[in-house]
Amino acid sequence: MEKGTIKGILGWILYFAAIIAVSLFIVAFIGQRTVVDGDSMNDTLHNNDNLLVDKVSYRFHDIERFDIVVFRYYGDYSAKKKFYIKRVIGLPGETVQIIDGDIYINGEILEESYGKEEMLSSGRAYEPITLGEDEYFVLGDNRNNSSDSRDPSVANVNRSQIVGRAFFRITPLADFGLLKN
Repeated sequence: MEKGTIKGILGWILYFAAIIAVSLFIVAFIGQRTVVDGDSMNDTLHNNDNLLVDKVSYRFHDIERFDIVVFRYYGDYSAKKKFYIKRVIGLPGETVQIIDGDIYINGEILEESYGKEEMLSSGRAYEPITLGEDEYFVLGDNRNNSSDSRDPSVANVNRSQIVGRAFFRITPLADFGLLKN
């Protein structure tokens, strides 16, 4: 083989290695694509929607009420890594309770319009739940068809479980664009 050919091949190998390294960096630290699995976030998100998740912004500012977050779910202890997508309702240090389908934060009714329909089950939030300094209370928008913080297997979501904020829908193309919190 000629010296120029070897240099050319090595150049291409380094080029592809750099692309792979940058791609891995982006997925690990900046953003990733995720697919909605299920109907728990209807009418905001739907089964098989492709989303982009921002993994950076929460390093610079706090998670806010009504943000749509993607978090690691450990409830079934399966070997397969699972991610859930839910809406943040309760913030660290707050007390959350659900009475007759209404959400109370620190004893005050929460004005929100994300629930698809009246909540039939308070789950574990029938009694007041006080969140720890790194805990969040999350609900699906399809409240009667969602495994969320009302369910003991999900419970309060720790900050370390949160991967990032879902912010952009890629597909279906008819719904392409930024998600509204």
